[in-house]
Amino acid sequence: MRKPTLQRLFLTGLLTLLPIWLTWVVVKFVFVLLSDISRPFIGPGLQRLAATDAAFAWLADAWVQNALALLATLAVILLSGIMARRVFGQRLLRWFEALIQKIPFANIIYGSARQLLDILQTKPDGTQRVVLVDFPHTEMKSIGFVTRVLKEQGTGRELAAVYVPTTPNPTSGYLEIVPVEKITPTDWSVDQAMSFIISGGAVSPESIPFSPPREEPAA
Repeated sequence: MRKPTLQRLFLTGLLTLLPIWLTWVVVKFVFVLLSDISRPFIGPGLQRLAATDAAFAWLADAWVQNALALLATLAVILLSGIMARRVFGQRLLRWFEALIQKIPFANIIYGSARQLLDILQTKPDGTQRVVLVDFPHTEMKSIGFVTRVLKEQGTGRELAAVYVPTTPNPTSGYLEIVPVEKITPTDWSVDQAMSFIISGGAVSPESIPFSPPREEPAA
């Protein structure tokens, strides 16, 4: 039996550790993203509490503050979900949206983000929400979300506005205007597509259509 070479051992070790590393990168990204939201608010309070009594000195540790900030962010998200289902919470949300609309530039960002999230929860007429588009060139495909179907001026040809998110942060991306016949529909749900994007492709269904559907010849 041949002994494995150093190169083969290195490749085997790399393939073994790569999924673990990818999982760590995604988990760390989500952890840092969520903890950074609340840390500016609870960090100073924890620092003051740690300085007043030696028994609370452990609250000054960075990992403790990050963990508590993460829990605080998750609590706020859950509380927001509960409030959004109550009449009082819906009134409070409408008041907040009315306030945002009065702030220049902020109203554009909030309104666009709110509209995008609302659109992703519904399916456009005659077009699958999750699609593949030729991006960045014709030999490669990217996951995209159809946000709207438009008509080309003069010809009436259907054009799809496709949002192509980036990995692992789907909140940034590109907006492409693509002829409907050039997009490749999928049977993926939005949740499946988001898992695929955030995980860098590690979490996905077993198969995916790569080529656009062929047009049926006219009878």
